[in-house]
Amino acid sequence: MSILDQIIDDTRELVATRKKETPVQELEQRPFYTDREPLSLVEALKSRGMSFICEVKKASPSKGVIREPFRPAQIAQSYVKHGANAISVLTEPNHFQGSLQNLAWIRAHVEDVPLMRKDFIIDPYQLVEARAVGADAVLLIATALDARQLRHLHQAATDLGLDCLVEVYALDDLDKIDFDQVSILGVNNRDLNTFEVDVDNSLRIFEHVPRNVGRVSESGLSDPATLVRLRQNGVNGVLIGEHFMRAEDPGQALDDLRNEAKEIAMQQA
Repeated sequence: MSILDQIIDDTRELVATRKKETPVQELEQRPFYTDREPLSLVEALKSRGMSFICEVKKASPSKGVIREPFRPAQIAQSYVKHGANAISVLTEPNHFQGSLQNLAWIRAHVEDVPLMRKDFIIDPYQLVEARAVGADAVLLIATALDARQLRHLHQAATDLGLDCLVEVYALDDLDKIDFDQVSILGVNNRDLNTFEVDVDNSLRIFEHVPRNVGRVSESGLSDPATLVRLRQNGVNGVLIGEHFMRAEDPGQALDDLRNEAKEIAMQQA
């Protein structure tokens, strides 16, 4: 069994338990569900330069604990201070040490920047959970879903007012994508089965994607020259977690990376 298969199996068990503990009707009565309209991730990623989705992540299966002590709200506020376009929050508990409470806590401290629930979404119940804790968007991983599931979950998220970042890894994942429905596509540079990283994976996949679709490169990104090359090849945004999480001040690390990339771009102009 691959790591991805194990995570999906664990997620099924977790969702079944949560459905019993917290019915949908209870989630739909929570203030973040009833009293706020989700922000637009699509609009947040339309900046002229490279857009940054900055991740709040404590651990990963491949690297173990990445940040300790881990203060989610403080990290998110640092990102906002330094101009993050959006914030991704890991909520998967068993393999990434994330939680829905982390996202709710960040939402209570961050009002004007979109928050994306990053998890292994396999059930519409998780979408209701996402809105109930203050998420504005969710990650949908095509590798973990078939075409019907992906289409159904995307529509269910849209009906709840949530944007979707649809993630692919392999070229054949594109066969599952309805580009009349999907407006933001992410390419994961990390193989979800082996966790090996190949940054050029984004460029290879995006060659086969319609030009009107927003493009986000994910994982293994820390080199400013790589960011410049991605932008020059039509990539709109990047999702970066580990590089920022290992920095003393994640927001300052965002600033530094952005400025270094700008300097390289100016030198090449």
